[in-house]
Amino acid sequence: MFGVYFGKYLEDKGILTNEQYNTIINDSKNARVKLGLLAVESGFMTEAQADEVNMLQQMQDRRFGDIAVEKGYLTDDQVGSLLKKQGDEYLLFVQALVEQGILTLDQIQKELNAYKKSERFTALDVEAIKSGDIDKIVPVFTKDSDVSPMVKDYIALVARNHVRFINSHFRIEKVERLNEYTASFVAAQELDGDYRLFTGFCGDGSGIKEIAEAYAKEEFDTVDLDVLDAACEFLNCNNGLYATKLGNEDVELDMLPPVMKDSVTTIHTEGNMYRVPFYIKDKKVDLIICIESKWSLD
Repeated sequence: MFGVYFGKYLEDKGILTNEQYNTIINDSKNARVKLGLLAVESGFMTEAQADEVNMLQQMQDRRFGDIAVEKGYLTDDQVGSLLKKQGDEYLLFVQALVEQGILTLDQIQKELNAYKKSERFTALDVEAIKSGDIDKIVPVFTKDSDVSPMVKDYIALVARNHVRFINSHFRIEKVERLNEYTASFVAAQELDGDYRLFTGFCGDGSGIKEIAEAYAKEEFDTVDLDVLDAACEFLNCNNGLYATKLGNEDVELDMLPPVMKDSVTTIHTEGNMYRVPFYIKDKKVDLIICIESKWSLD
């Protein structure tokens, strides 16, 4: 998942074109990280040693790991651990940057350091995003917004379902607390019971359309009530799973009928409202969450 974040940063800097960014993301879905890159990234080998083994591999038609072990650059255990990482999405992104001659490994490291500073990410933040573990990623983007554990759990649930039903190559940005929010389209639902909760996918419609098409497995020409209905079905799936989880903890929640708005709508709240930006194929949709407060839609 980190490749999606880092790649967007490189695109914004003009190092990658949008076409290159999307091509790399799409191509990485079925690719495998080469053992040499993994060995260098893990600190087991130098670039010069990896280049040497790559050259010998071409001449001898043998596996990289076998040659590296024979040369004393890797152990059998190290080869085994590296083989388990060949699906790493970030390293697949790095591999594509290098193979396409866009950046060298040294240049990637410099840009990575600059990216960390620009986003004020700690080393632990970056490792959390690189892990691809939603439960580790969500706290990175909620730590500055005083988000309750209940809301964090809901965000993580929606993110996991994005991976499962929508697109695994998405990104979340930093969560923001609001009292008022305006959007052109709203696909929402309320949950009532022991807690009161309002959740919705909102925005200019482009991101909502991505969700609708992926979940309904259908293409839509424009953003209309059919699109909002399909997005509400995905929202209902999330809320059903969330209500079931809380039900197992003896918390009762009822899901109310969906709310769909296809004109400019403002959401007001007297309490806590959270905006969680999701980007799917560079199309933005805001997940809006209101909890335990009065809200209204105008």
